[in-house]
Amino acid sequence: MRTVSVINQKGGVGKTTTTVNLGAAMARAGCRTCLIDLDPQAHLSLHLGIRAGEDTLTAYDLLLDPSVDAASALVQVEPNLTVLPAETDLAALESDLASQSDRHVRLRQVFEQFTDFDVIMLDCPPSLGVLTLNALAASHEVLVPLQAHFLALQGVGKLLETVGMVGRGVNPSLQVGAIALCMHESHTTLAREVVDDLRSFLENARDKDVPWSNCRLLDPPIRRNVKLAEAPSFGQSIFAYDAACNGAVDYQRLAMSVLAMWALRPAEDTTVAAESDATDVTGTDN
Repeated sequence: MRTVSVINQKGGVGKTTTTVNLGAAMARAGCRTCLIDLDPQAHLSLHLGIRAGEDTLTAYDLLLDPSVDAASALVQVEPNLTVLPAETDLAALESDLASQSDRHVRLRQVFEQFTDFDVIMLDCPPSLGVLTLNALAASHEVLVPLQAHFLALQGVGKLLETVGMVGRGVNPSLQVGAIALCMHESHTTLAREVVDDLRSFLENARDKDVPWSNCRLLDPPIRRNVKLAEAPSFGQSIFAYDAACNGAVDYQRLAMSVLAMWALRPAEDTTVAAESDATDVTGTDN
């Protein structure tokens, strides 16, 4: 079972969109995939049409009491794709667990019940509190969605340092596995310059004793695509909403890259490559 925390402390960079659609693409590739919504805003849950009611078990209930039956809180939304939803009560977890000595490893205890999945992806809140610490403590690696803007690039170094610092405290084996470019506009000079700087930054870390020394810049980047913005309003992944659009093709190809990196899938998927070749690589609206 591969467990990945999707993290960026900057909002609006495609974190939830990437968690949902990369996870859905892996499910389509045959991986039994579970998405964990750890953000009190519950955007991942809403993206997939889940609204927690009074009787709905959520991540809050499992973190508050890891002995709660996890299976009763899981919601299957597509074949091979299951969600542990969130609710606004997650915002109170910091104070609810303040006196508990195991407050940073509650999720690790919950995952002892998760035996039927190949991949778990955690959508983390944009803050370094008890929820994000639980995610990092329970994960094998971190995936960072990033928009190729100057300020985003300036923040990624600090983000990686923070992950390294936290990892040393709660999970020494934690690695930053990959960076995914989102809402990418490859035709702009700024985007090309930022990507070049990012590649140099990662190359300079190769021989250093840091958690991101093996971090990869994933290919392909996810192009800016209006269908990706529309899908959440219909409570669907991009594949259920419009499997032929650029956003779906990009996330399917990205999933193949990630699974190849994990040695869970051959490096090239000819069906996806054929779809990509038929798609306008500079388009943004299809």
